[in-house]
Amino acid sequence: MANDCEGPLYTVEDLEGMPDDGRRYELVDGALHVSPAPGYRHQKVVVKLIVLLDGACPNGLEVLTAPFAVRPSTTLELRPDVLVARCEDLTEKLLPVAPVLAVEVLSPSTAVHDLNTKKAVYERLGVESYWVVDPGELALTAFELDAGGRYEQVAEVKGDDAFDATVPFPVRVVPAGLLGPLRK
Repeated sequence: MANDCEGPLYTVEDLEGMPDDGRRYELVDGALHVSPAPGYRHQKVVVKLIVLLDGACPNGLEVLTAPFAVRPSTTLELRPDVLVARCEDLTEKLLPVAPVLAVEVLSPSTAVHDLNTKKAVYERLGVESYWVVDPGELALTAFELDAGGRYEQVAEVKGDDAFDATVPFPVRVVPAGLLGPLRK
């Protein structure tokens, strides 16, 4: 896919020279995307998800958090908030292939990017399951690849409603539980 943005075409080598300033630097087909450091609610959801997923994760899979990179090419590097990958696919520094699950936690500054650009890239890469968590709405939307390799929405739950995931492994997620006392 061509870089449709005006400006230079970036590579992963360029990312390595970016400042360590708390921002998230990602590449989508050579276009640089910079997101501000996540806030408290965002981080709380990520921590709760990591604990929940790690507790249910079977042998052969690993649960990791950003800034661990998914880097399938020299012009594409994403850093999902949470990912689940096959152990044999991982290197010490990155994941060179699609994870089996990518999770993005929405922030006001990243929502459009997460719901559109990243979703399309994860679909193109063949990420089996993609979850989007909205900490403001206490909501989780889950997508899974259908037989044609396109995302189909398989769940949308809010508040105390539960999502009983089967992909990549069985786990129950309740959006309100991801914030604990912060939900009020």
